Amino acid sequence: MSIRYPVYMPEMHGNEKKYVNDCLDSSWISSRGKYVSAFEEHFADYLGIEHATAVNNGTVAIHVALLALGIGPDDEVIVPTLTYVATVNPIRYVGATPVFADCDKTYWQIDPEDVKRKINPKTKAVIAVHLYGHPSPMEELVEICTQNKIFLIEDCAESLGSTYKGKHTGTFGDIAAFSFFGNKTITTGEGGMVVSNSKATIEKAASLKNQGISSEIQYWHVIIGYNYRMTNICAAIGLAQLENINPIIKQKARVAETYKSLFLNSGIHIQPQHPDVFHSYWMCSFLLPQNINRDHFRAYLEEFGVESRPVFYPVYTLPMYEVYAQGMSFQNSDEISRRGITLPSYPSLSYDDITFIVNKVLDYIKQYE
Repeated sequence: MSIRYPVYMPEMHGNEKKYVNDCLDSSWISSRGKYVSAFEEHFADYLGIEHATAVNNGTVAIHVALLALGIGPDDEVIVPTLTYVATVNPIRYVGATPVFADCDKTYWQIDPEDVKRKINPKTKAVIAVHLYGHPSPMEELVEICTQNKIFLIEDCAESLGSTYKGKHTGTFGDIAAFSFFGNKTITTGEGGMVVSNSKATIEKAASLKNQGISSEIQYWHVIIGYNYRMTNICAAIGLAQLENINPIIKQKARVAETYKSLFLNSGIHIQPQHPDVFHSYWMCSFLLPQNINRDHFRAYLEEFGVESRPVFYPVYTLPMYEVYAQGMSFQNSDEISRRGITLPSYPSLSYDDITFIVNKVLDYIKQYE
């Protein structure tokens, strides 16, 4: 059966076409044009942070963030193993070594106690990933990084709109990276953003994304850089999306709350929300009962047009990263990954749609009670 309920699809009901047509009509379609700077400025204002520079995807944003902080060979970066691989790959791009940390079993976020255990003289930074939109324990992580004089990087690819004690994710660390892939809370198709309260750090990031260009002399390049720029068309879409972010997040919260209420006392547990945070629920992810075969479960849902995805595989289990985790144990990450499932989470999902999906899930679960 064809997919009736995809895991995600973006909302495009604002000025996207108007702004893109403006780019086409003006011929400003590449990486120069008014929408790039407008998107950067409005994005920084939304977060309440000083500086932002747009790049062409979220992986690039992490790569530029690491480079802007001077992280390279002989450095170690502590990173959660329960994350998408794009968080970890840039650590290797710069020649540094990933050191994996487990997550807490309740909220699925990086465990500060495991971070403490992994710090050594080679540790240069910690990457906090706000997994599936739930903020990491930022107060503890800021304290750890400050005490140990190491950088704190936030991977906010999944957490735009989420807050910790009333403050947006992306505003706690030395630098943060966002993604605007097609399945993110707001999208530019492909795109990313690097943000920081440090002007010098963002100036270096902006130079790195633009072939190492000088900010003072035209066509003079002062460092080895990259072509990581965002196009004016992508920024135009991003600006239009950002204009509607509050209703989008409100709708996503409605979807999550509907799932919670319909799955109540069912044995299906949504990723919970800590009292100190606002969870934007980029994706609605759940733990299945212990006795459920997830692959069979997913195949069953597909018969009814319901797409699902497994929670990320712990990165340390991937063949290119096994060498960095020898002798280590990540019990919480393994358990969540084994039992975790993501169900359709797009903002326009109706109550009736969610009811249909939940009923199919419960029908399957009842077979194994």
